[in-house]
Amino acid sequence: MDLVAGRSIAAERRPTRHVDWILIAIVIALIVAGMFLLYSATNQTLRQDGFDPFERVKRQLLVVAAGAVLMIFAASFDYRFFKVYAGFFYAGGLLFVALLLIPGVASETGAFIDLPGARLLQLSPGEFVKLSVIIMGAAMLSEVRGIPDLRDVLRVVGIGALALLLLLANVEIGSAIVVVAIIVGLLVVAGARVKHLVALAVGAILLMALAFQANVIRDYQLDRIRAFLDREHVAEDVRYNLDQSLTAVGAGGLFGRGYLEGTQTNLDYVPEQHTDFIFTVVGEEFGFVGALVVLLLFALLLYRAIRIAYLSKDPFGTLVAAGIASMFAIQMFVNVGMVIGIMPITGIPLPFLSYGGSAMLTNLIAIGMLESIHMRRFI
Repeated sequence: MDLVAGRSIAAERRPTRHVDWILIAIVIALIVAGMFLLYSATNQTLRQDGFDPFERVKRQLLVVAAGAVLMIFAASFDYRFFKVYAGFFYAGGLLFVALLLIPGVASETGAFIDLPGARLLQLSPGEFVKLSVIIMGAAMLSEVRGIPDLRDVLRVVGIGALALLLLLANVEIGSAIVVVAIIVGLLVVAGARVKHLVALAVGAILLMALAFQANVIRDYQLDRIRAFLDREHVAEDVRYNLDQSLTAVGAGGLFGRGYLEGTQTNLDYVPEQHTDFIFTVVGEEFGFVGALVVLLLFALLLYRAIRIAYLSKDPFGTLVAAGIASMFAIQMFVNVGMVIGIMPITGIPLPFLSYGGSAMLTNLIAIGMLESIHMRRFI
C-alpha cells in the first residue's frame, strides 16, 4: 500500500481529515458573541414583561443545536450530489416561498410562517431560497465551457428573476437584495463579460424604477429610503430607527460603555435591536475596538470561503463556495451599513449574530456545504 508521510493514501484522502477547523472556530466565535449580544439586547425587556431574561438566548441555542446537526449532515453529504439534485432544491425553495401567498399561511408581516404552538418562533422561506439559488446557478454555470455567453447569462438571471418575483410579491426586499448579490457573484466568478454585467445593472435599475411606479414598494420602505437620502428633511418618526442606531453606535466611543452598560440598549431605544440592529450593541457596549474585532471575524470568514472556492477541485464547488461568500458578504455589508447610516434600512440580519431561526439554520447549512467542498478537494 502506498504511503504518504507514514499514512496510506486512502487515509490521507479521507474527507474527515480535511475539515477546515479555522472556519469552524470563526463560526463558533461569532455565535458565542451573538449570544452575549442577544442577552444584552433582550434581557431588560423580557424581565419587565415577566418573562425569563434568558428566553431568547435559550431559543437561539436550540436553533444553533439544530443548525449544527444540519451543518454536519451537509458536510458529510458529498457536495457533488447537490449538482445532481439542483433542480429539486431550486423547485423546493420556490415552493416554500410560494406558501406565503396562500391566505392564512403567512404571519401578519407576510414574510414568515408561524410554527403552531411555538411562541416567538417563525420560519422565513426567503432565507432558504438563497441556498437553492446558489445551488441551481452553480450547477448551470459549471456546465459552461469557457466564458459564459449571453444565453448562459440570461439563463442564470432567469432563475434569479423567478425567485425575485416571489420574494417581492411577499415584500421580502432584504432577501431579494441577497439573491441579486448571489447571481452577480456567480456570474463574476464564472467569468461573465463586463458588457453583460453592465447590461444587467442597467436592467436592474430599470426594474427598480418600475417597482416604485407599480407600488410594489410599500410606504414604510419608501420612508426608509427617504430617511437615508435626506435625513434632515423627513419627519422625526420616519428617521427614528436611524437616529437611535447612530446614537447607540456613537455613544460607544473607542472602547464602549461596557457589557450590559449601554443606555440605548438597556432602555430599549433601538427598535428590533436583537435582529436587524444587533450591531448597535457591539458599537455601544464594546466601542470601535469591539466593532473592529467583529468585522475582522467576518473578514476571516469571507477569506476562508474564498479560499475554499479557490481550492475546489471542480467548477461546481468553486461556484457554490463563491455564491455562499457572496451571500455572507452582502448581508454583512448591508446590515452594518444600515446601522452606521451608509445604507438604507432593510430587513437583512447579521449572520450568526442576529436573533432568528431561519437565518441561523441557513447560515449553518451554508457552512456545512463549504466544509463538504473543502473536505473533498482531494477526492
